Amino acid sequence: MATSLYDLSVPTFLQTVSAVAGFLGRAASHFAETAADPDDFVHARLFDDMAPFHFQIEALAHHSVWGLEAVKTGVFAPPALVGPIPFADLQTMIDQAEKALEAFTPNEVNGWAGKALDLQIGPRKLAFTPETFILSFSLPNFHFHAVTAYDILRTRGVPLGKRDYEGRLRTRSA
Repeated sequence: MATSLYDLSVPTFLQTVSAVAGFLGRAASHFAETAADPDDFVHARLFDDMAPFHFQIEALAHHSVWGLEAVKTGVFAPPALVGPIPFADLQTMIDQAEKALEAFTPNEVNGWAGKALDLQIGPRKLAFTPETFILSFSLPNFHFHAVTAYDILRTRGVPLGKRDYEGRLRTRSA
């Protein structure tokens, strides 16, 4: 069976966005149990020269929803970054990304397959197809930011494990 553009993108993004929603919820519970201020985590970084937690959450939302919008329109134009916002608003952002991803239909996304997709990203002009854009640009960036958000929470003591990051696996029925 061939894998469609929809299969490569939407379910993959949804698996991780749903997992991120889950580990943000676990983090919120941890903050409540330990009397930690969740908003203190918004600025947390792994290293001084890396972007903070809030950026990781925004970027993964952009590389999923706006990655698909780029395939649709031919322009990678995510909204401007909102910057530091309360932790609860980051959770809302992920919930909104999940809803936006769920709205894409297989026929809609598969209709975008195979066309030329030339994107201007900063000073670089990059020639893609929708498939190569998703596989070589959006998904790697998306997963980088998701795992970095996970790692920031782990380094700050939030009790998360690999299964929290994996999310719901797409296994075949027995």
